[in-house]
Parts: sequence; structure tokens; C-alpha cells
Amino acid sequence: MTAKSDFLEKVKNRTAVVSVIGLGYVGLPLAVEFAKNGFKVIGIDLDPRKVTSINAGKSYIPDVPTEEVARFVKAGLLKATTDYAALAEADAISICVPTPLHKTRDPDMSYVIASSDEIARHAHPGMLIVLESTTYPGTTGDILLPRLNQRGFTVGVDVFLAFSPERIDPGNKNYGVRNTPKVVGGHTPDCTDAVVALYSTTIEKVVRVSGTQAAEMVKLLENTFRAVNIGLVNEIAIICDKLGVNVWEVIDAARTKPFGYMAFYPGPGLGGHCIPIDPLYLAWRMKSYNYNARFIELADEINMNMPRHVVGKVAEALNDDGKPIKGMRILVLGAAYKKDIDDVRESPALDVIKLLGDRGGVVDYHDPYIPTVSLEHAGGQGTKDSVPLTDATLRAADCVVIVTDHSAFDYNALGQKARLIVDTRNAMARVNDATARIVKL
Repeated sequence: MTAKSDFLEKVKNRTAVVSVIGLGYVGLPLAVEFAKNGFKVIGIDLDPRKVTSINAGKSYIPDVPTEEVARFVKAGLLKATTDYAALAEADAISICVPTPLHKTRDPDMSYVIASSDEIARHAHPGMLIVLESTTYPGTTGDILLPRLNQRGFTVGVDVFLAFSPERIDPGNKNYGVRNTPKVVGGHTPDCTDAVVALYSTTIEKVVRVSGTQAAEMVKLLENTFRAVNIGLVNEIAIICDKLGVNVWEVIDAARTKPFGYMAFYPGPGLGGHCIPIDPLYLAWRMKSYNYNARFIELADEINMNMPRHVVGKVAEALNDDGKPIKGMRILVLGAAYKKDIDDVRESPALDVIKLLGDRGGVVDYHDPYIPTVSLEHAGGQGTKDSVPLTDATLRAADCVVIVTDHSAFDYNALGQKARLIVDTRNAMARVNDATARIVKL
């Protein structure tokens, strides 16, 4: 029996052991989905708090119900550890570790490299290794392939290597791991066969591409498309502001065209781990080909400057009331990077809070999902705690800035209790009888 046929048989009869490295917003939902489909899953994460939580049957990811984690842990289908030695038991590995940027805006591959070193140390014949972390085209071949070759494996014969971009959208109630199509590309056709077989047990539709680099490029195209179009509509918002035109009205009218137009919406800046970061991986990679990815770099410049535009709108709005920013009480609503989630990664709210504070504002924030934020992520210092959203808090604020339009906010009450609102999300459009003065982005 060949290594491939042995692996396919284990997948078919659910005796394959799956390991997921990195148990965050991507890894934990994937691990639970594999367990749901009858696989024994070993999660590996270097954060002992996550490991303890999972082994106690508790979820720390809102999209993953605690009762599901508890059920699979009790059934012996899910366990977690900080010890990479557990990889010796695994037949398939999915790598879901972070791929952030350095402060110099170039890729930080340390998590992928560390995981790859451990995988190579514990690899055995018949193992499938799938990188899911978003990164630059060529990463799978540059980092994982040589480490497996150095161990004496022939990739595609002894072990199997593939890339499959994660497509997790935190907070999305309609699309999750199972019903979001999964793109896969192997180092060889047999590698692709192996990864298709594994993911087809768990995901409704698996999409083959020609190789790992094509699969890596798919994710970058998806998020670059969004980043560039958001950059475009953010610039349109600035243009409309200068012309005295309501950008939200313009977008609503434009989206009535049934062809040739897709609506994107402006905001206070980009957030999350994907859209602000992934295109820069591609731009960085292109520098080695002596090519400047100008659309990407321009969109990044516009999107990165949106928090400053928001602060400028706050300054203008306060100035119209005869007030400076310095010394004024400013309440920022929302710290998460998008509505109804507890994720502050790359959130523009942190930049808005810091910039307002730098200009002397007395800044508080409220977010029902985020009890505390660290301003170090925005280049500041210290932490802030979410303040209660009370009538007194709203009335005391010289300006309220809506940065994240959580569904939990009572916008009618906000319109009645606040004096001045700078609305970066068009959230107040649903309120007809507000007494507050509302300034749109």
C-alpha cells in the first residue's frame, strides 16, 4: 500500500488523526468542524489559557458554541496541548498561525517558520501538511518544502504538502467553515488529491487549483480586491465631503444599477487580520521582482489615513460649536474592527482614540464586546476600560463618535441624549427624530 492510498483509507474510515496548529479565530472553528465529522482532533497552541479552556470544554471564540467544544472534548474527539510532540500522532496537520506585519510593514513569518520547524521534526510517512495562514505567494514552497526535503522525504510520495487559504469571517451568521467553498492547491497532483479528500469530508465544496502558489494568490486577490475598493470609496467619501455631497446618498443611488457596479462603503479605516495586511504581503513580494504594486500601496495609504480624517471631522464639528478638541469629553462608540464581534485586531478605533488623545481630548470608549483595549497596538501607551453607556455618559460628552455600529447600540436613545455625533458608519440614518447634531463621514 502506498503512502497516498494509506492516507486516503484513513480519511475514508475516519481513523486519521487531524492536528490544528493555532487555535484562534481560524483554527478553533476548523478543529471543531473536523471533530463534528468524526475525526480525532489534536489542537496545538502555545497559549496555555486557550489549551486549558478547550480541555475544560469551554470556547473563547464567539462563533464556536461552548456546548460543541464540551461535547467533542467529552467524546474524546477534541483535545488541546502546548506540546508539539503530539504531532507524532497526527496524520494530517492544518497550520492556522498568525501572519502579522512588522512595524516596518513587511511580513513577520516567525510563527509559520516555528511551526514548520516543529512539523519537520515530527513528520512521518503518509502525513498531509496544509498551510492555511495567509501569506505571500511562494511561502509553502519557500518554507515548508525545504524542511521536509531535508528530512529525506519526497513530497508527493512520502508526505503530502498543500496550501488552502482560510476564509473565516468572524461574526458572519450565514457562512462558516462548512458552507464556505474551500480552495486547495497541492505541491503535486497527489498532494492535491490528499487535501481534497480530507477537506471534502468536512466542507461542502472544495475547489482545486493548479498548485500551492495559485492557492496562495487566491486569498491575496480576494482581500486586495476588497482593500482597493474600500480605498476607492474612502477617497470618494473625502471628495464628497469637500464638495458638500452626501456620500451615502450617492452610494445608495449608484447601487440601483443592476450591472457593472458593486457597492462598497466608507468607514473610519480598515481593521481585522486580513484586509489591512494581506495585500501588503503581495506588495512586499513584488519588490523582489522589481515591481511596485501601486494600486495596493495607494489604497493602503488612503485607508491608513482614514482615522486622521475622522479626527479632522471631530475637530471641525467641535469647532462649529466653538470648542477645541483639547479638554473636550469625547466618547468613542465601538472598539472592535467591525460590528457585533469582540475582535480589535488592527481596529481603526484604537487609532481614533489615540489621535484624539494626542490632541488633548478627554477620550472614553464604550464597547459591549471589548471590556479593555491596549493602545500599544496604535502606537500609544497603556490601556483603557470600556465605560458604561448611560444617559449621563452621553449627556456629558461634548462629542460622540460612532466608529463601530454594533447592533446592541440604541441609536434612537443616542440621537436624543447626545449633543453632537460624528457618524463614520451611517448608523444614524435609521433614526428620524434625533435632536443631536449629526455629522457624517
